[in-house]
Amino acid sequence: MPYDSSHPRPLGALQRGDGAAELVFAAGASGSRPAHLYQRAPCRVLFPRAEAGEPTNAVMVTTCGGLAGGDRLRIAVTAQTGAAATVTSQSAEKIYRSLGDDCRVEVTLAADPGAWLEYLPHETILFEGARLRRQTDLQVAPGGRLLACEMVVFGRLARGERFRTGFLRDGWTVRRDGRLIWTDALRLDGDIAALLGRDRAFGGALALASAVYVADDAPGQLEAAREFLAGAGSHAAVTVVNGLLLARFFGPDPASVRHDLGVYLGGLRQHVAGLAPHLPRVWYH
Repeated sequence: MPYDSSHPRPLGALQRGDGAAELVFAAGASGSRPAHLYQRAPCRVLFPRAEAGEPTNAVMVTTCGGLAGGDRLRIAVTAQTGAAATVTSQSAEKIYRSLGDDCRVEVTLAADPGAWLEYLPHETILFEGARLRRQTDLQVAPGGRLLACEMVVFGRLARGERFRTGFLRDGWTVRRDGRLIWTDALRLDGDIAALLGRDRAFGGALALASAVYVADDAPGQLEAAREFLAGAGSHAAVTVVNGLLLARFFGPDPASVRHDLGVYLGGLRQHVAGLAPHLPRVWYH
């Protein structure tokens, strides 16, 4: 029977995604390995071969191709004592126009003593009318190290579309040894185009990225971190807040913001962990 647009399905009848991915890395004699994996569609986890000298890699995939209002994702990654892992995503995450409900994404990252964990996903693209509530929680034990980032693009710019109306609530919390040391949240609602255009707010920025490094040695990395921003084409700065290293990037060109974020992350991971000065190959596809 052909679809009759004059009689659309009620909102309650629309199928909603409720995906989850839980991943635990453990240290072993031959290197770190996945010790626990749980995945529920549309979340999938792939394990490509890591380059020589690099941590174990995991790639998060959303098989539905994007998220809509009412969808929910829960991601939890733990690096146990002595383990080292890099987690990224296959491609940019798309948040489609909502019919009214919020899309919810919950990310929990934990690094145990002596662990190294990187969470380096691609950017999230907010379509016009999208509604996203995302919360990222970091838990780092003494002796553990965690490097994480998030990037948001305000609209499908290649299609001439900008994120003018909708909703975004993007929150972070960081705990060291169980103690809350930093919390932050960005909220955009109402006339978002006007908010992004204000000189004393975003200054016309169409992309925003944050990078957080949490470790015992984080406060001592400020001067080196500033060097990794020297050639940035976007607005970029880094500081120390209550013992964590925080970098922010924003500007009117998402490609420039993404490039600067990648250079910064690559430089920092090489400086503090002796890893390659670039991110996993999938990050550049």
